[in-house]
Amino acid sequence: MSEPVISWMYPQPFVQQWQIDETHIDHYQHVNNVAYLSQLESLAWAHSNALGLQFADYQSLNRGMVIKRHELNYHLPTHLGDTLACATWIVFCDFKLTLKRQFQFICPKRNKPVFDAITTFVCVSLDTGAPKRMPSRFTEIYGSACVFPQATTR
Repeated sequence: MSEPVISWMYPQPFVQQWQIDETHIDHYQHVNNVAYLSQLESLAWAHSNALGLQFADYQSLNRGMVIKRHELNYHLPTHLGDTLACATWIVFCDFKLTLKRQFQFICPKRNKPVFDAITTFVCVSLDTGAPKRMPSRFTEIYGSACVFPQATTR
């Protein structure tokens, strides 16, 4: 039997598989909200790493992209033993302070989205935590990865 074709909300997703185990399950016997947040962080870092940015780059540039806002949408419960296809895209970059990531998690065995989110990040100084303009390395990498070039502003 072939794998189902997944209909992603945007083209060219960065995708990782997430195997749900007992550490992700809450007292309702489905995946806990905190597990979804943890997966968002893991997926965002994996995507940044794949684009060529490591935490060591953040440190050497004294800059970090920190979360300003999460918008989380839970569509269907997921359970122990499920495997989710988890995707992310950069959907906005202003080349100054802000970028946005879209996330979508799909359960391939049901071929349905179970979760999506959008996260707004702000660039800050690692030393002070104060907002600081993105260094050129960030704007080059994150700006070019934006799936909607028209959604970027310079």
